[in-house]
Amino acid sequence: MYDSPIRELLITGKKTYAQVTEDICRPIHAKPSKGWLFGFGLSALVMTMGLYFIMRTFLFGIGEWGLNKTIGWAFDITNFVFWVGIGHAGTLISAILLLFRQKWRTGVNRAAEAMTIFAVICAGTFPLLHMGRPWLAYWILPLPNYHGPLWINFNSPLAWDVFAISTYLTVSLVFWYTGLIPDFATVRDRIQNKIGKKVYTALSFGWVGSAKNWQRFEAVSLILAGLSTPLVLSVHTIVSFDFATSVIPGWHTTIFPPYFVAGAIFSGFGMVLTLMVVVRKVLNLQDYITVGHVEAMCKVVVATGMMVGLAYATEFFIAWYSGSMYERYAFLNRAFGPMWWSYWIMVSCNVISPQLFWFRKIRTNMTLVFIISIFVNIGMWFERFVIIVTSLHRDYLPSSWMPTYYPTITDYGILVGMFGVFFTLFFLFCKTFPVIAIAEVKSIMRTSSDTFRDDFVPEEQIPEKVQETVALGVGAPGLVAAHKSPDEPQA
Repeated sequence: MYDSPIRELLITGKKTYAQVTEDICRPIHAKPSKGWLFGFGLSALVMTMGLYFIMRTFLFGIGEWGLNKTIGWAFDITNFVFWVGIGHAGTLISAILLLFRQKWRTGVNRAAEAMTIFAVICAGTFPLLHMGRPWLAYWILPLPNYHGPLWINFNSPLAWDVFAISTYLTVSLVFWYTGLIPDFATVRDRIQNKIGKKVYTALSFGWVGSAKNWQRFEAVSLILAGLSTPLVLSVHTIVSFDFATSVIPGWHTTIFPPYFVAGAIFSGFGMVLTLMVVVRKVLNLQDYITVGHVEAMCKVVVATGMMVGLAYATEFFIAWYSGSMYERYAFLNRAFGPMWWSYWIMVSCNVISPQLFWFRKIRTNMTLVFIISIFVNIGMWFERFVIIVTSLHRDYLPSSWMPTYYPTITDYGILVGMFGVFFTLFFLFCKTFPVIAIAEVKSIMRTSSDTFRDDFVPEEQIPEKVQETVALGVGAPGLVAAHKSPDEPQA
């Protein structure tokens, strides 16, 4: 008889159910650590700098940016597409892996969902900035206004972006909040501060943990997962239409939708790795965000990185196969033109560096994983920069070619400032909400923790009568477990 291998532990340290609650809730109840205060202070400082440059853009217009008559899109749309992509990993971990019943998601899904919300907030800032007159943003709504029957152009993918991203943000926010309700009730029952108790009581919606509560919770989670799964594919597909529906060489291609989706998942998991490697160390959660979790995410990064590399090669092949001199020139200019350095940074970070994850020693080394995840994020930002800027800076008229593109200090300030906004929100999340889903971690303890695995008895030690019972179909072959908590009396 074949016995399947024992799966890798997802919860270590021989934790009891009470210890799980205590460990995950500790950052909320305890005073802020020095590391948290330093990180939050630095992020808030960078965010303040970014808000200053955003204010300058509002006051003086987008002339503050390095745009010119050839390059009308640059850092702003690059940042927009980058942040939308970062938000994809959260929905993938939460929705798709929930539908496929992947247990390793439970250690990282809560933080990934929060990351999605914060990334979409950062992404939504850039279309408002690029309007030039953000106080007239209501003009994009499909409503007639006092200027007459003026409607948005529904044929424009830029209009589709508004509906796709707003829907994505709404569903992701509801999904994230729904998963938090049982944990809000846990914090409510433990917190001593009267104001805090009232706040968490309101947030928990009267959760009492009854069978009816759990039945409805699981039903709603599955429904929201079913709604969110198509959004993972649709949102970045629609973002890719901003480029694919144009006639500009290098953009007008049907490979963009799957290419952008794979790249979004790739960059999103890169950011999740960056955050989780730090969070598990700073908040002392190594027993819940284990090496197994990190390995699983590294494997997804390898798979999606290879998809992105295939897309790069396919673009060059199609440019050659099309017979269009303009398409060929667009891609040769990317690789060997004035901005060749950005293309090769992209290839090095997105195609070459993830291949190191084929080696288990690297996947299990948290320092190397953190460094490679940073390279992935850098490479995916440069991918959007290459697609946008190098496709625009050499157009059909050589007389309009500019020497090159020069970002201004405002461009750099807004780019860095958005990272400040993102990490400030994430630090606040870590201090006020459970970073890991307490209820979901407890749901896999029977099968994925060392607390109960030691209770398994090898088949050769089972009495013959018990083995006969197992052979008749009563119980599981191979291993028999007592399935009792160390705190509970054995039968």
